[in-house]
Amino acid sequence: MEFFRIRKDVPFMRHALVFNAVSLITFLLAVFFLFHRGLHLSIEFTGGTVLEVQYPHVAQTDPIRQTLDKLNYSDAQVANFGSSNSVIIRLPLKGGLSSAQQSDQVMAGLSQQDSTAKLQRVEFVGPQVGKELATNGLLALACVVIGIVIYLSFRFEWKYAVAGVIANLHDVVIILGFFAFFQWEFSLSVLAAVLAVLGYSVNESVVIFDRIRETFRRQRKMSVTEVINHAITSTMSRTIITHGSTQMMVLSMFLFGGPSLHYFSLALTIGILFGIYSSVFVAAALAMWLGVKREDLIKQTVTKHDPNDPNAGAQV
Repeated sequence: MEFFRIRKDVPFMRHALVFNAVSLITFLLAVFFLFHRGLHLSIEFTGGTVLEVQYPHVAQTDPIRQTLDKLNYSDAQVANFGSSNSVIIRLPLKGGLSSAQQSDQVMAGLSQQDSTAKLQRVEFVGPQVGKELATNGLLALACVVIGIVIYLSFRFEWKYAVAGVIANLHDVVIILGFFAFFQWEFSLSVLAAVLAVLGYSVNESVVIFDRIRETFRRQRKMSVTEVINHAITSTMSRTIITHGSTQMMVLSMFLFGGPSLHYFSLALTIGILFGIYSSVFVAAALAMWLGVKREDLIKQTVTKHDPNDPNAGAQV
């Protein structure tokens, strides 16, 4: 499906060196902020207190958040749980206060706001559990990267696998760099968004690589640079439709999904924008710098003849 078609190929690779330099600088800045500031981890990773509060009516999360802000719990997470009458509250660790003291303090504040609030349960999440979640999250990220390398190696060729993985890691590190620079809260939902961006970004790279292979087969006289430019230009309509539709859905979550989906949709937005950029100016450009050529994608078939056959090589 195409809404439009660009007749003349856009010379993307003419400016590949400049855009690769911009990508490298952005990547290094993201790494710097990750080490210098670090991620602002949520209580799922650092540990804290979890409260389930029940109301006889529909629970309004915004007034609850305002009450928690007054109690200096600005980092607390509030979301409906199970039904619209129940909310789950996650409180970060607070020096000098035990889990029971935190729950008593919060329930006293909520009772002043609404006397019908009833504490259903309270649990303490230790830092060790958070450490295990962080380790498992990194393991999941590593498994995804290894899977992408194996897939691209079988689907195309090692040069494309290297280019695709570097482009995908470029997107992930930049997302993490944004969260480190602005100190946005990094939760399990954001980790899920990062893993989703990995799959989303590799899909865009595969589409471009597929079109490069098709162009190599059809256009024998084109140079490698011309083939890559043609492949990217011919997929632009598809890219705009796909990413535009996805971004509309993510934007609706960002605007109307509330605080629970705020950082999840924000991570997806950054990933979508940089995923488009990296597929064109990182993955395709790196494949060009690695010396990709027609023979890498189109295997030459050689017919073997029997040396004892007197008709071998004869033409009719």
